[in-house]
Amino acid sequence: MKVFKEEQRFTQLWLIVLMSVSLIVPVALIFQEYSKKNSSISTNELIGSTIAILASGLLIFFFKLKTRIDEKGIYYQFFPFHFKYKLISWNEIENAFVRTYDPIGEYGGWGLKGGAFWNSGKGKCINVSGDVGIQLELTNGKKLLIGTQKEFDAKKVLESYINKN
Repeated sequence: MKVFKEEQRFTQLWLIVLMSVSLIVPVALIFQEYSKKNSSISTNELIGSTIAILASGLLIFFFKLKTRIDEKGIYYQFFPFHFKYKLISWNEIENAFVRTYDPIGEYGGWGLKGGAFWNSGKGKCINVSGDVGIQLELTNGKKLLIGTQKEFDAKKVLESYINKN
């Protein structure tokens, strides 16, 4: 049996640069206020604020999208939103294929997207980078797109299971 596995994280250079700048500015402003002669910020507040700003900004780098395709179906987990894999079994899938899409235009960007607030006809999307995904059309009429960086491998495994089912 063929098995497809993939793990993705937010590691794009542009994101790292953007997050670095976004974290440096508030930390620099707090240090500037702290260094004034009659500062109202204590050392404990300085340390606490700096840690809170850095922790909240670096949280995005703990996000992880894991995908698995095997004989039971398609599994996905987007940590920290899902603590264990979610399974979509083959009998719940009407159609599955790999496609190129417009992350911003179709879903409003990257992450856990879609639903009631953004182009609900497209369904939901879980992605961390790129513009290629595994499009699932479910028997209940819902749609889910799971981003992938392994286009060729995903196509090959999907085709082998779609043809069996």
